[in-house]
Amino acid sequence: MKTPMTFALARIELLYIKNSNVHWEMYKDSCIENEKEAIKQAFVDAYVYGMTNTDISADEYYENKFNNNL
Repeated sequence: MKTPMTFALARIELLYIKNSNVHWEMYKDSCIENEKEAIKQAFVDAYVYGMTNTDISADEYYENKFNNNL
């Protein structure tokens, strides 16, 4: 499963980015990393507030749910 950010960046790249460049790649990596951290923090918050009952870490959750590579 891909994250919404991954879908959006792939669509932008397909429609508008003709030649990949360093700035685009850095921007894309930054967006994906920020989304990853937000997803992991939401998982931790849900655990802390008792909204989920699991024995896996936020990192494991992210990798299991969104194991994606651009």
